[in-house]
Amino acid sequence: QVQLVESGGGSVQAGGSLRLACTLSGYTYSRYSMAWFRQAPGKEREGVAVLYNDGITAYGDSVNGRFTISKDNARNTLYLQMNSLTPEDTATYYCAIDPRWLVLQTLSYQYWGQGTQVTVSS
Repeated sequence: QVQLVESGGGSVQAGGSLRLACTLSGYTYSRYSMAWFRQAPGKEREGVAVLYNDGITAYGDSVNGRFTISKDNARNTLYLQMNSLTPEDTATYYCAIDPRWLVLQTLSYQYWGQGTQVTVSS
């Protein structure tokens, strides 16, 4: 019954900002990894950012310094703030959750959202 629903995707010009949201329900994990992934056409899915239950975060090299992952516990929502966007950030973005501490490079998360499209124009 764990459900993840993304929102906030859309089109933006290069240099702009966008904030993605992922509403979470049905989980009771005290230990968890919550992450954002993305996949562009013809490319493999890659980890973007991960947030662990102890507050530690990690980012992919291509987004480090531009993206920020955070969680609003009151609203049970995971966010991805994306700044200084470039056309290379164009992809379908997915949120995921797992009851284990997982490295960002793995795709073995137990639950996934349906994805939301982000398009960045030059």
